[in-house]
Amino acid sequence: MASSVEQQKKLKLYSYFRSSCSHRVRIALKLKGLEYEYKAVNLLKGEHFSPEFTKLNPIGYVPVLVDEDLVVSDSFAIMLYLEEKYPQHPLLPRDLQRRAINYQAANIVSSSIQPLQNLSVLKYIAEKVNPDEQYVWARNHIGKGLEALEKLLHDYAGKYATGDEVYLADCFIAPQLYGAIKRFSLDMTPYPLLSRLNEAYNQLPAFVDSAPENQPDTPV
Repeated sequence: MASSVEQQKKLKLYSYFRSSCSHRVRIALKLKGLEYEYKAVNLLKGEHFSPEFTKLNPIGYVPVLVDEDLVVSDSFAIMLYLEEKYPQHPLLPRDLQRRAINYQAANIVSSSIQPLQNLSVLKYIAEKVNPDEQYVWARNHIGKGLEALEKLLHDYAGKYATGDEVYLADCFIAPQLYGAIKRFSLDMTPYPLLSRLNEAYNQLPAFVDSAPENQPDTPV
């Protein structure tokens, strides 16, 4: 049977430095102590639509994880796969109620916020409406999602989103907050709980190492 080190070396992550979906998976890999080969996919150059990449993910989105002969795309699917195959540092709590809250928080980010601020959506709005409207649109939908997270986590948050351990929800929330603040200049005053969580994430090596500015394909 292959050692854990040998297994880790087989992991490849197709990623783009500024992709929040890729950012989530990078955090999860770091938390689990899994080494991986970083395969940069430049979204601005359209490399995600190349024949080579769409063989891995027909819809042309990052991230994609390759683990030996197995290919998994979609950040949620990748993280659940990692949780099942590599149980070190669990991403889900044992308590079913808190586990459900993790799923809900992750889904708010992955289905109710991130798709509405996706590069292709913003490009479409800029072209069909006007360039300024794309940021108004993004901040409106991000704010709505963060308001929901603030309420959802109110009775569950500890040091982190659902207690005093880092779980799945944190992996999704941290990149979303990063983008909201640094990319869209969202005023975080209405979200004190999330602001506190963001400060906590910025103290964790796995989160700092996974940040967009620390990736191999980050522009100089």
